[in-house]
Amino acid sequence: MHPIATQRRSRITPDDIRQIAFTLVDRHGPRALGYACEAISEMEDKGEAESAAAWRALKSEIEDALSGRIHAASPVQLH
Repeated sequence: MHPIATQRRSRITPDDIRQIAFTLVDRHGPRALGYACEAISEMEDKGEAESAAAWRALKSEIEDALSGRIHAASPVQLH
């Protein structure tokens, strides 16, 4: 096997992000936003840019869920 590490592709879909966001909001309420911010910071500190980007997407969904801009059954729209 070649010693160069292969890049793994995320299998998390936008629908998964929506479901995870609402699960966190349902369990933790507004604290879910703080958890996302902490995770972003930790991933950035570790140099894990892709993981930080995923948490940023999750944070955005959490913000929208908390504000009422989206609902769990809303269709996912990518911008």
